[in-house]
Amino acid sequence: MQPYFTQITQAGYEKIAGEIDALKADRPAKIAALSAARALGDLSENAEYSAAKRDLRHLESRLRFLDKQLRYAQVVTPTDDATIEIGKRVVLAFLDENDTDTFDLVGTPEADVTTNKISLASPIGAAILSHSVGDTVSVNAPNGRYQVKIITVSLTP
Repeated sequence: MQPYFTQITQAGYEKIAGEIDALKADRPAKIAALSAARALGDLSENAEYSAAKRDLRHLESRLRFLDKQLRYAQVVTPTDDATIEIGKRVVLAFLDENDTDTFDLVGTPEADVTTNKISLASPIGAAILSHSVGDTVSVNAPNGRYQVKIITVSLTP
């Protein structure tokens, strides 16, 4: 069986790699804190030891998660055309609300709704994928259907 690769932008790949480097740099301090807490004595009633052990476990778990994301990531280089794909910035007009908004289409690991970075797994991302400027697309969201018109498509800066 072939492994499943998650598409991701170069910027997203570098962000995850940077977080891994930061966690690896923080690991020796967490290990030292655990050793110092262990030296305090009785481990059954040692809150510092429990906290240090939990912090180190959390760091190691996050490292494994991020490493797996990079191992199964496929960096996508977007084409320089008007077709919507990962790595593109899209301005959409919401026809029901007479409103426009700008979105960056990114890979699932880097999606962040607060910064308008949406993935192909989102209803709007799946609906607009492979469409181009001028197309009107129906989006099937959990709260109902709505229509968007694609105003502009450009490479994400």
